[in-house]
Amino acid sequence: MQGGRRPGAGRKPIEIDFEQLEKLASLQCTDRELAAFFRCTTRTIEKRRQEPAFREALERGKAMGQISVRRAQMRLLEGGNATMGIWLGKQLLGQRDVTPVELTGSNGSGLRFSVEAIDAIIAAEKKGT
Repeated sequence: MQGGRRPGAGRKPIEIDFEQLEKLASLQCTDRELAAFFRCTTRTIEKRRQEPAFREALERGKAMGQISVRRAQMRLLEGGNATMGIWLGKQLLGQRDVTPVELTGSNGSGLRFSVEAIDAIIAAEKKGT
């Protein structure tokens, strides 16, 4: 019997230790790096991600890595790192820098725009391009 499906045919599945996978995922390893470590192709990693146990180990590891980074950031903040405080405020609290911009005329009074003036500026720009 040649060709076709038969028991034991084909390449044997790559053994991937889920504990190692979780540790590598906690370091935020890429598919390319995972493939190199497990001596397989990135395609194998992508296909194995469809398996629930593989995906769970990967997600659990990535989450643990993110927690580790957040913990280190909080230590920096608690240590008085102002830059980290500003960055975390923007990321976690939605804070932002606001730079007010005022436009004034030549005599210091406010500028006034009309719809006609704006249309003329747009028309001039279209002609220039």
